[in-house]
Amino acid sequence: MRKILPAVLVAVAVAGMASGLSGAVASVAPQAQVRWGSCPSGTDARLRCSTLAVPLDYRHPDGRTIDLAISRLASKDPAKRRGALLVDPGGPGLPGQLALPLFTFPQPVLDSYDVIGFDPRGIGRSAPLTCNLTREQNDVAATPPYPHSAADVAKAAETAKTIARQCTTSETADILPFITTANTARDMDRIRAALGVPKISYYGESYGTYLGAVYTTLFPDRGDRIVLDSSLPPEGYDIGALRSQGMGFQTRFPDFAKFAVDNAKKYDLGTTPAAVKAKYFQLAERLDKTPSRGYDGTAFRGTTAAYLRADSTFALLATTWHELDTNQPPAPGAGQGGTAQRDFTDRGGFAPGYLSVICNDSPWPKSVQTYQRDVAVDRIRYPMYGAATANIRACAFWPSPAEPQVRITGQGPSDVLMVQNLRDPATPLPGALRTRWAFGDRARLVTIDQGGHVAYGAANECGNDAVTDYLVTGRRVAHDTFCPAQPG
Repeated sequence: MRKILPAVLVAVAVAGMASGLSGAVASVAPQAQVRWGSCPSGTDARLRCSTLAVPLDYRHPDGRTIDLAISRLASKDPAKRRGALLVDPGGPGLPGQLALPLFTFPQPVLDSYDVIGFDPRGIGRSAPLTCNLTREQNDVAATPPYPHSAADVAKAAETAKTIARQCTTSETADILPFITTANTARDMDRIRAALGVPKISYYGESYGTYLGAVYTTLFPDRGDRIVLDSSLPPEGYDIGALRSQGMGFQTRFPDFAKFAVDNAKKYDLGTTPAAVKAKYFQLAERLDKTPSRGYDGTAFRGTTAAYLRADSTFALLATTWHELDTNQPPAPGAGQGGTAQRDFTDRGGFAPGYLSVICNDSPWPKSVQTYQRDVAVDRIRYPMYGAATANIRACAFWPSPAEPQVRITGQGPSDVLMVQNLRDPATPLPGALRTRWAFGDRARLVTIDQGGHVAYGAANECGNDAVTDYLVTGRRVAHDTFCPAQPG
């Protein structure tokens, strides 16, 4: 299901349930009634939009509130309508209220549910955060310049410190501590209550899998059918999950190398996988020294990482490589100007929401030397991209999390279906397997022999049918299942 390519470069052990903030806190919310109205101009005409007031601080549910932006894509078949399906496109940092048309669910799913989207707190139209970042700062917040040495990490640390200071002293700094996955999960239960349904189904991808896991942990009896596509580890988007993307890049790259070899006459990137890999290092090194057509080495590596997330962008990636290799202008929208991943993540200020969630959710190392060591290690372990994902971010200079992480466990009904590609560059399989283990008998896992980030709706009928059948009929695979590669 090619909806939104999730945010880039996006999980320290779990500390336990939030102190004094169990799921029961949010259950006291009054039964609000959503009044659906028009959406912003230019939005898909099928959507209806609204806002919902929720507590800023769930420790004080009668205190200050913020407004969530929500939307509905209504079922057109009342006879088949089962209930509501809440969806999240991931990130963190991606708005979801107006993204529903990009979730190309098959018609039986659309008939079975009113599909509900929302901008998570702090993002989009839901009390948006600001860090007063320049465009350049917004770019480097998620993807710092590629580090070749300890000195490069130290330089990135100074930029990260500045970004953290701006975020924590901006005009929205008073709401910043409350932008967490746990609070967003509590918001989701307020949405459920406002819709007037006793249970809600959920589909989340990438970071949205962690959000769904936290929701069904805090509110185990409020979920109906829970689908987690391309899962983070049970700790969420922490330093370990970020560093794992170096491994994910190298696991996925052979799929692109095969594409380039199969189309060697068109793109001239090499006639063997080894030659294509060598071309990657050659181009990266050249662009590190001499940027070309708006690409430096960081932008080149980041664009490659982004376009590895779907087979559908292989041709664009190969074209970009070819044009850089032959000193031609890159294809439009291919990451010009050093903005390696704007096509995927820049929605007018991606970084504040992204940083607020990942930095508030878990503790990050504070020592610059730790990141210098990690970069040196991962440059050897995963030489194609490991140094990039091990580099320091603003989280190193962030205040400590306001509450402990939610610990994902197997306590609750067996209502979770996980779906995962073997060669996922952004949320690699090992992390998903640990989440599957944490859920125990609550979950079933469908693993698919294909590459890319986001499994549902790609080419594999076995995997697609497993998800659709569960959402529409409630029939979930009885045991963990492996789907072979799709023929052809």
